[in-house]
Formats: sequence, C-alpha cells, structure tokens
Amino acid sequence: MPHIISHDLFPGDQGVPISIETVSVVALAVKELLVRLYVSIAESDGFDIFSPAVKTTALILVVGGWMIRRDSPIYMLSFATFKAPEDWKCDQDEIMTMMKRQKCFTQESLNFMRRILDRSGTGPATAWPPGITQCLKPDPENPSDHLMADRSIDASRKEAQIVIFDVVEKALKEANVKPRDIDVLIVNCSLFSPTPSLCAMVVSQFGMRSDVETYNLSGMGCSASLISVDLAKKLLGRKGSRKALVVSTEVITPNLYHGNERGFLIQNTLFRCGGAAIVLSNNWLDGRRAWYKLLHTVRVQGSGQAAYECVYETEDTKGERGVRLSKDIVKVAGKTMEKNFTMLGPSVLPVTEQALVVWSIVVRFLLKSIGNAVGEETAAKLPKVKPYVPDFKRGIDHFCIHAGGRAVIDGIEKNLKLEEYHTEPSRKALYNYGNTSSSSIWYELEYIHYEQKTNPLKKGDRIMQVAFGSGFKCTSGVWLKV
Repeated sequence: MPHIISHDLFPGDQGVPISIETVSVVALAVKELLVRLYVSIAESDGFDIFSPAVKTTALILVVGGWMIRRDSPIYMLSFATFKAPEDWKCDQDEIMTMMKRQKCFTQESLNFMRRILDRSGTGPATAWPPGITQCLKPDPENPSDHLMADRSIDASRKEAQIVIFDVVEKALKEANVKPRDIDVLIVNCSLFSPTPSLCAMVVSQFGMRSDVETYNLSGMGCSASLISVDLAKKLLGRKGSRKALVVSTEVITPNLYHGNERGFLIQNTLFRCGGAAIVLSNNWLDGRRAWYKLLHTVRVQGSGQAAYECVYETEDTKGERGVRLSKDIVKVAGKTMEKNFTMLGPSVLPVTEQALVVWSIVVRFLLKSIGNAVGEETAAKLPKVKPYVPDFKRGIDHFCIHAGGRAVIDGIEKNLKLEEYHTEPSRKALYNYGNTSSSSIWYELEYIHYEQKTNPLKKGDRIMQVAFGSGFKCTSGVWLKV
C-alpha cells in the first residue's frame, strides 16, 4: 500500500499519496543526471549537456558579476604644491620679531618660543601669510612704528585664495584636466571654515559644473589629506568614469595665539603656510598617463578623553583662543600608529614578516599563560619576549612621514628602524617648508618624485604616506608608481 506524505510537510493539503516506488524512480533519475554531468566534465567533452547559448550566457554572467563587484582603480593623474612668494618667507629672527610685535607675549614666552624654533628642524625661509608678516613693515602713516598683524576674515580668505587657486590651477594643468571635468571636489582645512565654504570658492573661481559634488572637511588636523583621498576613493568607487579633485591646506592668518600658556604657544612656532591639490580618476584608460595608483588607505580613530583632548582648540584662562597640545600626544600618537600599521601590515608585508608577527604573539601569549599558572617566583624566571616590530622596509620602498616636527620624524625612524634616506623627504620638507599641516606629505612625495638621489624613485615602487591629526587620528595611504 502506498505511503502518504503527511500534511506536516504540505500544510495546505490533507495528504499527498506518493509511493516509495515513485520516490525511488525520481532518485534514480537524479543520480543518472549527476553521473552524466560528472562523466562529461571528466572526459572534457565540452559540457555537451548544455547548449552553446547557455554556456555563453553563464560566462557573461560570471564575468559581469566579477566586474560589478570589483572596485574601480584609483589613479593619481597629478599633484601640485604651493610655493610661497619671497615676501612670505621668514627666518627665525624675523619670526621672533613678529612675535614681539604682537605686544602680548611675556619675555618668558618669547624665550620658550625661541627654544622651540631652534629645535624645530625648520629652515631660514619658511612661509607666513601677508596678514601676519605685514607687522615687519613700517606703518606708512607713522614710519617710526610698524603695522599690526591683520587677522581678519578678509585677510584669512585672501590667504586661502592665493594658496588654493595656485595649487588647483597647477594640478589641473599638469593632469590636462579641465575644471568642468571634475565630478567630485573635496577641500580640507582644519581651522578656517568660512561661509560660503572653501569648496564654493573654488567652484566659483574655476567655473565648475553645477552638479559637481563638493565636500568641505574641517577640524580633522594634519591627517585630513589622506582622509580626503579615502573619501574620494569611496565616492569614485564603482561608478562610471569620474574624476575627483582633492585640495589640502591650513590657513594661518586667524590662528596666531595671543596668550602665554605653553601648551598653546607651540602652534605659533610650528605651523607654516602651504597647500596641495591632487587630481584622481577611476577611469581604466587614465592608467596609461597616471603618475601613481592608490593601493590602500587605512584610518584609525583614537577613543577616550586623552585622545580627544590631546590636540584641542579652546580658550586659555585669559580667554585667548588657540590650539592646546597635551603632554599625552606622543603616547596617544604611538598607540594609534600601532593600530594603523597592524591593519595595514597584512596588505603590504610579505608572508614571512607576517609569520614572525604571529609567532611573536603566540609565544608571548603562551609565556603569559604559563606565568599565570605557575606563580610569581617561577614566572619571574621565564624569558621576556618583546613584541616583534615588522620590517616595513620589506614591503614599502619610500616613506612620507608627516613633518610634524623633528621629534616626530626621529621617533618613527627609530621605531620602524628606517634608514636615513627613508626619512630624508620628511626632513627636507620640514626644513624647506615647515609643518604645513595636512599638505606636508605632498611636499615629501614631491621631493621623492623629482629630487631624491639617495633612494631614486622607480616604476613599481611603493610609497607610504603617514599622517596624524586631532581627535586623535592616524591615517596611512600606499601608492604604486606606474
């Protein structure tokens, strides 16, 4: 008698009569079909069970799916940096003269700033904006006196226009790209965010399209340029052929601190005028004329109060506005850089280096577990194994370390065991231009691209840019010379 498939499996029916014989016949037919498929594949007779149309359709679907899921490449067509006119450049003595003429600093503060300047690693011709340097000039109405610094919105906007318009014009010309070809515009400037925005200023000046996507980033410090590149990468993404323009700068004019607290005074001696513009494209055809191809971007955001406040814009006890640098900045920067490199490592390091890192972690974990199990006396006799610091020189050929100061460059050189020629671009940028905030890594890449002889750039080389910013952030990017 035939068995009945119950309504537990077919809840809408009272029961479907299916015999065991029927089930056996169906199972045998499926088995024969699978055997035929296996034999067809094994004998390489071209999958005769499928028609040519089916095979062609399947191939098109597989290739199409792969292309849809695959991100477009990001090529750098050009970049340009700002070169200040001669009347913007000041040596250390002129900088100290400008500070004295603010008529707000005590002698102790002036002595402190002088010591910082002497140890900063900056050279004798770094750029200050005309709104500040005008205090070096005599007052036309009273030649025995000098002009006062102009920190107004108009002076600040004038500085931004001179720097940004210059680098945008040079970058577009170098890339042979017209302003109306730009689909995405990103401008980052941490401490000056006027209305209308700096993006609107660029769109108006260069007559860009009305549908250009504009993004104005502020408050992100010296790490903002690579954050802008990362944003451009995501916006270009998988869409059709598009181009992005990234502009990175910092406006000094409104940000000269006029108080006497040491945590704030460092900014007066550290930062200088500078800027960079970068043209990016996701068009495969642009790969033939590109300078570099973007391989990786990694950004790490620190958390906790110490990370949040180590670079902090606020007012001092007398109500003077400025950016306060905390004593925890070195410790916080080290932690965020470690996390960043941990994330970046698997993408750029050879397998042998990664294996040594894993081995170090395993050994340290086992020794810690044994120590917890055997007691303090025996644990004290166990060997101490330091964390293995991978050799990034095996995966990276050139380094652009944010020129935040001599101590920053020295620290990274020591921790990563870099050679002098690896940090040469950073030291040259610091000496020639000072700390230009987010644009400093582009002055370093420019030195590698055009000038460096001790480690000349070759096709196929990989360049890593590393920058730190308020919040606290560490960003990194890896480019391939094409």
